[in-house]
Formats: sequence, structure tokens, C-alpha cells
Amino acid sequence: MSTLNIGVIGLGRMGQIYSKHVAQRIDHARLVAVCDVAGDVAATLAGQFTGVTAYTDYHDLLAHPDLQAVLVTTPTSTHAEVVMAAAQAGKAIFCEKPTALTLADTDRMVAGVNRAGVAFQIGFMRRFDRGFRAAKSQIDAGVIGEPVTIRSISRDPFRTSLEYADPAKSGGIIVDMGIHDADVCRWLMGDEVEQVYAQGRVLVYPELAQVGDVDNAMILANFSRGGLGFMEASRNARYGYDIQCEIVGTEGALRVGYLQETPLLILTPAGVTHDVVPYFLERFGPAYTAQIDDFVECVRTDRSPHCGPTDARAALQITLAATQSQHLGRPVRVDEIQA
Repeated sequence: MSTLNIGVIGLGRMGQIYSKHVAQRIDHARLVAVCDVAGDVAATLAGQFTGVTAYTDYHDLLAHPDLQAVLVTTPTSTHAEVVMAAAQAGKAIFCEKPTALTLADTDRMVAGVNRAGVAFQIGFMRRFDRGFRAAKSQIDAGVIGEPVTIRSISRDPFRTSLEYADPAKSGGIIVDMGIHDADVCRWLMGDEVEQVYAQGRVLVYPELAQVGDVDNAMILANFSRGGLGFMEASRNARYGYDIQCEIVGTEGALRVGYLQETPLLILTPAGVTHDVVPYFLERFGPAYTAQIDDFVECVRTDRSPHCGPTDARAALQITLAATQSQHLGRPVRVDEIQA
């Protein structure tokens, strides 16, 4: 296969980003179709490129004669139905995280994908970030010995919309945002999380209580080999977008992350200052491109993805357990959460 013909379903923030990446940045990929229930959004985006058809119904997009693969960036609550339809149509599938809001829907998606025999990759872009990949390589090479603790922090500079924050649509802050930390912790520690204890509160944005979400959550995690983990998700890092990770091993430690977007320090009598990373695209833009490029190569060369359904299910199970812990006010074993 020389070129993979791709359609994007769901043209919110991520769908538009991925569409432009496929059209402009990914070798061996061609954007042939886009779809959104808002017809004007789909038509406007399609009009920016040559040979792209706009749809308002994803079933019609799946019937596009040249389509070979889809990127699913619809609301999480709709992932299962879209992925199942795409699998039945025989299309390779990239799906944004989380796979779904429940393990039952995730298992249904995976079963459908397996029956169809199509590729299925999940969007955990931190695995494609240079810093995180370098950390994984150093850990695997034994540079810090055996990893024993990990601290993973995700802080947004502002809250999301109330519609998006609604746990019925996104899963809430722990599932939607904390799932990146859950995946990174499993991946870098090379171990499974057995138990979590989470607390979450509305501390800054009281309006979030209207939809049943919180603006800050913290999670303690116990790993199967005895390691310890800490995860934080926050919507109120007013200073900028802040992603950090620290792994401590028996022979050393690693730190991933940075606050400074431009390699410039301003030194004056008033002090030393620098700018900050504004938001996620400035921090992870190359990683988003790299993961779609990897998906394209997986399909073209028929190899397994780096972020498959097993990883996606495990990360979702951790965040569902943490969400339950937050509500119950007690530690929850991850295996308490079943389909």
C-alpha cells in the first residue's frame, strides 16, 4: 500500500488538528473525507483542501469508495458506535482516548475490531513525545535501575466547557484527562496498577458542580510489584500548560517536562523571567503528528500499533477505579471494575 486514504469523523478541536496533519504533514497519507454533524464545519474544513468530501453522517463517510482508514474524534460517549460501524465497514481505525466510558463498551469495540481483522490504535500521544520516549529508553536500558516510584502531573491553564466536563459525555476529569497519566505510569513503570485512592474537589470553578465534575483530582496508586505512584489532574494552572513526570529508580531518577516554550531568559534588575507553554498543542504538536504517522505506517506495513486496545483498556480501568474511589472515599482495587 503506497498511500492510505483517511477520513476524519468528528471535527471538534482534535478532529480539525488531525485533519490538517493528515492533509499537510503525514507522508503516505491522503485526506479524502471529513464528517461532522455540523454541516457548515465539515464543508468549511473540506474546502481548505483539494479532493476532500464533506459529510454530516459518518455512515455515508464510511461508504466513500476510496476510504481505507478513519480517525475517530467524536465525543467519548459516541466512540463505541462509530468504531463498531467503521470495523464492520472494514476500515482501519485510530480512536482518540478514552476508548469509551465503560469497560463493557471497550470490550464490545475490541471484539468488533477483532472480528473484522482491522487495525485499531488509541491516541496516547505522550508515548510519541521525545522526552517521554527518551525516558522509556533510559528505563529499559537500566540507567536508573528498577523503577520504584512515579509522579505524573497534568495541569491545564483553564477549565473546559461545562458541556465537555459532563462525565456523561467525557467521563469527567479523571477519565478524560487523568487517563494520560494512567497510561504513562503503566508504560514507564512496566507494571500494572493494582489499587488506587483518589480525591477530587471543586476548588476553583464552582460551576463544575452543576455537571458533577471537579477541577482538581489526586490519585495514589499501588503497583503489583510494590511500586508507588501519584497522579494529579488540574484545570487551574493559571500560569500555563504544565505536564511533568518523575520516575525514581533504585539507581537514579528521570524527569520529563518543561514550562518554558521559548529558549530565552530575560535578565533584568527586576529578576529573571521566561515565557510558558500556553496549551497542549504547543507542548505536544510533534507528538500528535508522530502518532498519526505511526498509525499510517502500522496500517501500510501490517504491524501492531504501539498503543493498542490492551493498553487502552488498562488505562481506562485505572481511571474508572479512581473515579469510583473519589466518589466512595476509599481505596478501590482496579479489578473491582469489571465489564
